[in-house]
Amino acid sequence: MSHRKFEHPRHGSLGFLPRKRCRHHRGKVKSFPRDDAKKPVHLTAFIGYKAGMTHIVRDLDRPASKMHKKEIVEAVTIIETPPMVVVGVVGYVETPRGLRTLTTVWAEHLSEEVKRRFYKNWYKSKKKAFTKYAGKYAEGAKDITRELERIKKYCQVVRVLAHTQIRKVKIGQKKAHLMEIQLNGGSIAQKVDWAKEHFEKEVDIKSVFEQDENIDIIGVTKGHGYEGVTHRWGTKKLPRKTHRGLRKIACVGAWHPSRVMYSVPRAGQNGYHHRTEINKKIYRVSNGQASASGSTEFDITEKTINPMGGFPHYGMVNEDFLMIKGCCVGTRKRIVTLRKTMVTHTSRASLEKVSLKFIDTSSKFGHGRFQTADEKKTFMGTLKKDL
Repeated sequence: MSHRKFEHPRHGSLGFLPRKRCRHHRGKVKSFPRDDAKKPVHLTAFIGYKAGMTHIVRDLDRPASKMHKKEIVEAVTIIETPPMVVVGVVGYVETPRGLRTLTTVWAEHLSEEVKRRFYKNWYKSKKKAFTKYAGKYAEGAKDITRELERIKKYCQVVRVLAHTQIRKVKIGQKKAHLMEIQLNGGSIAQKVDWAKEHFEKEVDIKSVFEQDENIDIIGVTKGHGYEGVTHRWGTKKLPRKTHRGLRKIACVGAWHPSRVMYSVPRAGQNGYHHRTEINKKIYRVSNGQASASGSTEFDITEKTINPMGGFPHYGMVNEDFLMIKGCCVGTRKRIVTLRKTMVTHTSRASLEKVSLKFIDTSSKFGHGRFQTADEKKTFMGTLKKDL
């Protein structure tokens, strides 16, 4: 082919190669926000579980937009975020080849949830993890104090080990998710002191994120298994009369070089890829059991965030939750990592103060008509099953 008559952009991005299954289920934070010693000590990430989606109505406050001061409907995602428990601290030394772990200090008592993380088969094991380590505290904690002092003296980066309280989320799992979360703000000594003070204590989502903040969400997308080129790469279907199938690509390359280039679309794994989505705006931070977690100033009906019948294939949200604008990676029950933004936001859309007028809590399983059980009862009247 000498030249083409018209421009033809390729199908699918090569920036996401290789398109293969992710090796780890939990979203991995590959870089944390830049540290600022002038700010107070704070966590830079959190873990949540995707519950489902609904929609909201709000007035748009965006001058120069055609929709300015008009009502808009937006899709939102609910992420359940029960408090995390701090169980350790890790100190890192900066080297020419990147960060190197100096030492790790664990708390005295670890819950069964996180101990399960250290075993492949919990019920067959002797459950002896950390029994010897806990003995260091019984001997006066001299070793523990020495290691913490080493972190204060030599380290440039401090991260805490925190785990989720997975039993508070009804997803049928008992093994907690454990992750390192970087501490930003304050001096190294203040960071280490903060970590030690919070050993075995809960840290809730409200102390990390707030409303109207833009955050990044890291997770693993919904898996679709082995998929053909038409769906996996979005290539054009061949004409109907094509011999041996039409959901293919016609030519996988020239005669020479006598091999298939990496950039040619082929069938293979689609989905279950690790992805980072940036700039997800938080619309609400609340608790699922709060009687007004689904109410607004305009819609004063007392209702929780849970739709009638609960979120499909998830259930009820009873713990703290985040409401974020739009969708996020993964299927329901999927673990997602929430990270503070890496950049300073200046755009009008990202600085906009959001005021919700209505949150939809009708059933998500079918065509829901009623927002609450009381509303349904008032409309339907006395039913045969109530007699």
